[in-house]
Amino acid sequence: MTSVLVGQTYFLRFDPKLHAQMQPYPPLGSLYAAAILRQAGHEIAFFDAMLAESESEWGAALDRSRPAVALLVEDNFNYLSKMCLLRMREAGFAMSAMARERGCRVVVGGSDATDHAAAYLDHGAHVVLIGDGDATIVELLPALEAGTDEALDSVAGIAFRRRDGTLHTTPRRPDIKDLDAIPFPARDLVDLDRYRRIWQERHGYVSLNVATTRGCPFHCNWCAKPIWGQRYNVRSPENVVAELRWLKEHARPDHIWFADDIMGLKPGWLARLADLVAAQDARIPFKCLGRADLLLRAGDIEALARAGASIVWIGAESGSQRVLDAMDKGTRVEQIRETARRLRAAGLRVGFFLQFGYPGETREEIEQTIRLVKECLPDDIGVSVSYPLPGTPFHARVQEQLGEQQNWVDSDDLAMLYQGPFTTTYYRGLYDVVHAEFRSARAAAELRALIRHPVRLRTGHLRRAGAWAWHRSRVPLLRRRLDRLAISPGAGIGPLGPGLGYDAASTPSPQAD
Repeated sequence: MTSVLVGQTYFLRFDPKLHAQMQPYPPLGSLYAAAILRQAGHEIAFFDAMLAESESEWGAALDRSRPAVALLVEDNFNYLSKMCLLRMREAGFAMSAMARERGCRVVVGGSDATDHAAAYLDHGAHVVLIGDGDATIVELLPALEAGTDEALDSVAGIAFRRRDGTLHTTPRRPDIKDLDAIPFPARDLVDLDRYRRIWQERHGYVSLNVATTRGCPFHCNWCAKPIWGQRYNVRSPENVVAELRWLKEHARPDHIWFADDIMGLKPGWLARLADLVAAQDARIPFKCLGRADLLLRAGDIEALARAGASIVWIGAESGSQRVLDAMDKGTRVEQIRETARRLRAAGLRVGFFLQFGYPGETREEIEQTIRLVKECLPDDIGVSVSYPLPGTPFHARVQEQLGEQQNWVDSDDLAMLYQGPFTTTYYRGLYDVVHAEFRSARAAAELRALIRHPVRLRTGHLRRAGAWAWHRSRVPLLRRRLDRLAISPGAGIGPLGPGLGYDAASTPSPQAD
């Protein structure tokens, strides 16, 4: 038996935008690791960075538990960890060094560590988990105790420095296919009451997170997949409903975030889930992410509604078919429109994820995306700019243009890390324009509905009228500023060549509105 302190490096406090929103979720990745190690008989202590103030609290946890091994496992189910933010990398380096100074064997896993194993080894880690480390960690602990290169060589899926200082990576470990065999996350190790209080005080309800899948088989060429690659494995509906039942009885959430890249990809899976949720009284309202093309399969949207979905997010990305094709997205703009319509018809809310700044995107194509949003009027949007991460065709395309900074500092950075069509300042201005246009259009639609049904007048509608006037008044000013920012777009890389989807000869130049 080995004493292990399990933690992660995502501090909500270090991400100003997300800290202001204050919608914290327990770190599933490290909670799974803790559950697996505990099942194997190891002595586990836990550090939850999500609600911590700084790395000094990690130091205090090390001093309290005095573990033989310090294990930092990022939440590979959370897109914030997948983004590999610089502030969190700095935290990982500091926490590794603190543990090493106290005589711990230090193990680090996650997307950023997989992509930059040498950097983590140089900043305190003894071993880096490559890819999915849930099966690796149990086998690794005895090898760490042996303390020899030969013992570590026998463990698949790790990187370490040999005694002579050379970097060595062992063969990659196959992914876990039987996800039902993995114990539920060890949620008893975090202060769920504190999460409940924060959610209740800030939002009036309580939300917790669940993962039903690992991986994604699709080929969007900007999407980094250092953990599971193109593979996709899914828990059985029976196993998922058992976890929902546990949550209802022990944690009592009002809402669930299914943190899958794609929920319900397997045909018939959603229908079975809906049947079991009803039969076992396991219904909890939830949000999830789906693909526009898959959601058009017969019965899937209806199954989501029966299972308890309240809002379904779509990776819409762009209103330009050329941009979607360049991304290898595999969806069509018409499918986005139709999926949004059908979700609404089923009584579900709709969210759009939007991505601007892909190589070769023109101002007209930006406007196509804004028009798509105003036409479909989703209930919420998430706006970002293209973000090159190692291992993707997109990163390979722009790698020579990357400067010293190759990651955002925090999630509100919005820096154009390569020589995109326009400058970082332009995209930050575009962010403001898109949100103002969206909020104005949403408020206008609600006002039109109020005019048609005046008996439904409420104080909230009057607030909405004020919001519409405010956002509508801001749009011209924000638009003029955006026009000025677009006049000198800096060193954009211009149209894409045939290798990533655009015919350079037929791509128009960026143009004003």
